[in-house]
Amino acid sequence: MSETTNGKSDIIALNKVGKTFWRGKERLDVLQELDLTMKEGSFEALMGPSGSGKSTLLNLIAGLDVPSSGSLRVAGVELSQMSEGDRAGFRAANIGFVFQTYNLLPVLTALENVELPLLLAKLPAAERRKRAQTALKVVGLEDRMSHYPRQLSGGQEQRVTIARAIVSDPKIIVADEPTGDLDRHAANEILNLLGKLNTEFNKTIVMVTHDPAAAERASICHRLDKGALAL
Repeated sequence: MSETTNGKSDIIALNKVGKTFWRGKERLDVLQELDLTMKEGSFEALMGPSGSGKSTLLNLIAGLDVPSSGSLRVAGVELSQMSEGDRAGFRAANIGFVFQTYNLLPVLTALENVELPLLLAKLPAAERRKRAQTALKVVGLEDRMSHYPRQLSGGQEQRVTIARAIVSDPKIIVADEPTGDLDRHAANEILNLLGKLNTEFNKTIVMVTHDPAAAERASICHRLDKGALAL
C-alpha cells in the first residue's frame, strides 16, 4: 500500500476495475475501468442514480464479489483472483456490514444477534459475550441487550446492526443506505455513530447513500454515473 504525505495508507485501491454481468446474451458493463483509492481511516460516500454501479462497487470492496477485470486491493490483499473461501475469511477478518434492512434474527436478543459473527472465531462463550456487550455499549444500547428486535425502534435495530458490524473489530465498515428506512432524527443518530466510529476508533467507512444530508457527513463523496466516476 502506498504511503501518503500525512502517513495514511491506501486501504482500498482499484486500478482499471471493470464488472460485467450477463442477462442471457445481453452484456451489462456495470463498472468500467474504475480507478479509485481510499485512505485508511477515511469516511467516504458513494452517490449516484440507480443503476450507476454504487452497490456493485461496495460489494467488490467488501469481497462479496470479484471484478471482471482490473486490480482490487483491500487492506493489503489482492481480491481479484481470490476464491470464495478465501474471500469469506477475508470478510470475517476485515469487513463489517451495515445494510438498509437490519437482517436481525427475530428469535435472538440484541446481544445474541451481535454475537453471531464471533461464532466463526472459535472463541470461548464468555469471551464472545464480553465482546458483544462491549460493542453494544459503544453504540449506546447497554440497556437493551436482552431485548428482541420487535421490542426495539428502527433506529435501535440499526444500532444493533452496527454493533454486530464492529464486534469483530474490522478495519472497514461498508454501509449500504444505512439511513434509508429511518426518520431524520434516527438517521442523524446513526450518522453520528458512524462518525464516532470513524474519528474515535479509526474505522474506514464506505457508505452508499441517496441522501445528500448523509453524504455531507463523509469527508469525501464519490459520484458514479453509468459505471464511471463523474468528474
